[in-house]
Amino acid sequence: MSKPVVALVGRPNVGKSTLFNKLIGKRVSIVDDTPGVTRDRVYGECEWRNRKISLIDTGGIEPYKNNDVILSGMQHQVQLAIDFADVVVFVVDGKQGMVSTDKEIASMLVKSGKPIVLCVNKLDNIGTEDYDFYEFYNLGLGDPVKVSSVHGHGTGDLLDEVFDYLPENEFEEDSSKVQVAIIGKPNVGKSSLINYVSGQERSIVSDIAGTTRDTIDTVVENKHGIYNFIDTAGIRRKSKVSEKIEKYSVIRAKLAIERSDVCVIMIDATEGATEQDTKIAGLAHEAGKACIVVVNKWDLIEKDDKTMDKYKKKLKEDFLFMSYAPVIFISAKTGKRVEGIFETINKVAESNSMRISTGVLNDILSRAVVKTPPPTHKGKRLKIYYMTEVSVKPPTFVFFVNKAELFHFSYQHYIENNLRKVFGFQGTPIRFIIREKSDREI
Repeated sequence: MSKPVVALVGRPNVGKSTLFNKLIGKRVSIVDDTPGVTRDRVYGECEWRNRKISLIDTGGIEPYKNNDVILSGMQHQVQLAIDFADVVVFVVDGKQGMVSTDKEIASMLVKSGKPIVLCVNKLDNIGTEDYDFYEFYNLGLGDPVKVSSVHGHGTGDLLDEVFDYLPENEFEEDSSKVQVAIIGKPNVGKSSLINYVSGQERSIVSDIAGTTRDTIDTVVENKHGIYNFIDTAGIRRKSKVSEKIEKYSVIRAKLAIERSDVCVIMIDATEGATEQDTKIAGLAHEAGKACIVVVNKWDLIEKDDKTMDKYKKKLKEDFLFMSYAPVIFISAKTGKRVEGIFETINKVAESNSMRISTGVLNDILSRAVVKTPPPTHKGKRLKIYYMTEVSVKPPTFVFFVNKAELFHFSYQHYIENNLRKVFGFQGTPIRFIIREKSDREI
């Protein structure tokens, strides 16, 4: 399901990042009194009136300082965020009052044609009359909303205004289609793979890294099922992202991961797994998506009967945090072993949405505990009363124990291994939630 996108824009130091952190409920954006601290866009998620919203925090706009390379780059990124947003929240400083830069930004936003909600921030004193507030009507953007991002006052009214502009229905992905995001560094062959499986030149294929700027959807139907392949721009290291528009493609890639059921993490066989590959894989892992590691350009590798096993062993070491992900070696150019991707996609998607009854789970848990008793600490032994699965995508289990601190990571890992041994869970992360209960509550 694709969520509507809301961009927070405004000049520097008006409190956009503080408001962003307040709305998503955690500190993500760096908050500082120095103008221009937020240079790249940061995105997060908030929920209001049972609707999930993707928020983008942007760097400050300074129209009169475009000769500065960094500042002009920030403005370019803001423009991209506006283009991508369904609704724009224009944040101004109610304490300082309206300035000429606010008028310039308002003019730019009106030209964008996007719905605009005017947010007058830093009105921290409840019950006092803020006369400077009314001058913001001169911007011609309708009724401003009073907000104190520090204290959270007025944020509900702000979200109500935003809500009125959101598309009536979130776009529901066809449940019959498996949503597959192809992610990886630039020039690893993502577009070539999609062109091969679809049998057409749906994506532009080029040796120039970064050709694919946006996410591109391609529906493929075959004997294995129906799949929506989401091609994404290659994700580069921050130090390598010099062209401004490519920075924006990272957000689109992350949103593609969010939309997906399965993430295909593509690696260039001639380069091997790099630190950036593990970071990209980490995005999918943290999002709880089913994952497959696909090593492309295998036809370019000189090999013997042991090459593949050695390569797999090295990948397991590099991707230790997601050792559950199956590895496939292909050549998108020749099509060798590409057919096997579909069967693996089906398997990992099934694992990611697998539900297990509480009775069966606790039977497996009892056997594991008997085989290897829980650890003790300072004379106290961990008691696991029972466990239950509370959600899927990824499979998430709640354990009720006597002392959460006794349930060490090593024993959690032991239990996880037992679950994987019995039920498979190929290609999917597993989440554990630990809850304390006393003997009397059981």
